[in-house]
Amino acid sequence: MATKVLVVDDSSFFRRRVSEIVNQDPDLEVVGVAVNGQEAVDMAAQLKPQVITMDIEMPVMDGITAVRKIMAANPTPILMFSSLTHDGAQATLDALDAGALDFLPKRFEDIASNKDDAIKLLQQRVKALGRRRLFKPVARTTPSSLGTSTTSSSASRLTNSNLSGANSTLKSSITPKLSTANSTTNQGNTVSVASIRASGKKYKALLIGTSTGGPVALQKILTAFPANYPHPILLIQHMPAAFTPAFASRLNSLCKINVKEAQTGDMLQPGCAYLAPGGMQLMVEKSASLGRLKVIAGNADMNYKPSVDITFASASKAFGSGVMAVVLTGMGADGREGARMLKTAGATIWAQDEASCVVYGMPQAVASAGISSHSIALENMAEAIIKETARG
Repeated sequence: MATKVLVVDDSSFFRRRVSEIVNQDPDLEVVGVAVNGQEAVDMAAQLKPQVITMDIEMPVMDGITAVRKIMAANPTPILMFSSLTHDGAQATLDALDAGALDFLPKRFEDIASNKDDAIKLLQQRVKALGRRRLFKPVARTTPSSLGTSTTSSSASRLTNSNLSGANSTLKSSITPKLSTANSTTNQGNTVSVASIRASGKKYKALLIGTSTGGPVALQKILTAFPANYPHPILLIQHMPAAFTPAFASRLNSLCKINVKEAQTGDMLQPGCAYLAPGGMQLMVEKSASLGRLKVIAGNADMNYKPSVDITFASASKAFGSGVMAVVLTGMGADGREGARMLKTAGATIWAQDEASCVVYGMPQAVASAGISSHSIALENMAEAIIKETARG
């Protein structure tokens, strides 16, 4: 049975275009269109769509207010369309705070350089959200991701790459591959915090990689960390360049630890989280202290900027076994090969469990490959991480 979609936008051209793209996929069906937020609220109650695509700026009732009302009365996975501007970033953060699960740029040329790829990405995102069932009102806080396709590479190729080098090296390390695969089969059993025995291992850094649904998950985890958390934290979230400064600022205002957008030359400090800049690649270099960060431009043909694989692989060289790496909700498999390198170096790898993921793609990739040792529910992840890594 096709996933039922409600399209909401005050632009007749955009409503028609999105509807055409959605209906091109035999697994999707537009069951209604709304021209403002109030119509969206009413039609969500009447039509019971499985996914809603939502504009932000509309007459009568804006998209953010509509999201809040829909999530309170008829919880439905909502995909926001946003402009890639500072104001657009702030509005999208507010929409995701209101309850939306994901977002995409409103200009199709900002989704992907190739028109056909942009269409496939939109269809994939809608189908992925259609598999997510919401049964009660939820409070969301911050934006989702743009990563959708699968970026993969072999561990040996990553190992042999000079990850502190130029774009040509990154190009040879990561070969982008578009994939629609997103099995919902659970590859690992969820473990409780009580069942986790702290290893007593000496850690140097915590790394967290994520995509679709990740910002909500990141906030839930990071707001639980104490101000004196003893390690630096690297955050790799698929997100465009216009959004990462606002996301870092919002996290910093909510968390006890410090959160900032990473910059070249940043010296890693305990109790500070460094968010990979959108559109760039984040690498960590070994130094006399805890480590130093380097931000470089990624190749135009790389699907993930930032890439979890790239940062994880560089950390395997800089820190070896002294890494705790966690892969959270997200579509695709970015992070699997970097996690494989980390595990080979002796690092600890965990994954979010299927039930608590918005999209069980990235965590499934490391779980099904036998790379992660634990699958943990989002609500327990912060406590589990602190239990394992609290030793300075």
